[in-house]
Amino acid sequence: MKRIFLHTMMPAILFTITEAAGSGQNPLPHEIIYHPVGVFHSSYTPATGAPRQGILMPETTATIEIFPPYLEALNTLGLFEYIIVLFHFHEVERWEPVVNPPASDHTHDFGLFSTRSPKRPNPIGLSIVKLERIENGVLYVSGVDAFDGTPVLDIKPYLPSVDCPKSILNEMMEEELGHHDEDFINDSTFFK
Repeated sequence: MKRIFLHTMMPAILFTITEAAGSGQNPLPHEIIYHPVGVFHSSYTPATGAPRQGILMPETTATIEIFPPYLEALNTLGLFEYIIVLFHFHEVERWEPVVNPPASDHTHDFGLFSTRSPKRPNPIGLSIVKLERIENGVLYVSGVDAFDGTPVLDIKPYLPSVDCPKSILNEMMEEELGHHDEDFINDSTFFK
């Protein structure tokens, strides 16, 4: 069994794999190191909670401060209205293999990988946010669901033709997960 430990090191996030893959498989790297490219600044904290899906609350706003080595990578990003932000759930303390999303109909015990729960073995989050503007290396965004101080790992443009395939089955499961309701998580214990 592989064990993965997460060490938060400023400015890097280090993933260490302590046991090699089984025999006959390609060996896994011993370390995977991510350097945050920026940080979220928002009004959300573990005490206030955050929306379950920021895109469902378009009025929520925040900024993403991009660190100096990555400023040139912002060239032409302002041509896009929506962007995908990958981030590290830095407040998550543990993961759970089976979860029941708060607004689900509870007819299933959902496996973690079929949910958007932040409690993941590798706590990486993904949000699609609206890019309002970029000024001096700061992205002004809306439709946010990240806590203040959340490390940003990567930013990509949202491309509807490849990022939003049509699926009736996924839409039906989305209903069961409770993603069409008005309730949002405001309980910081959800992250602990």
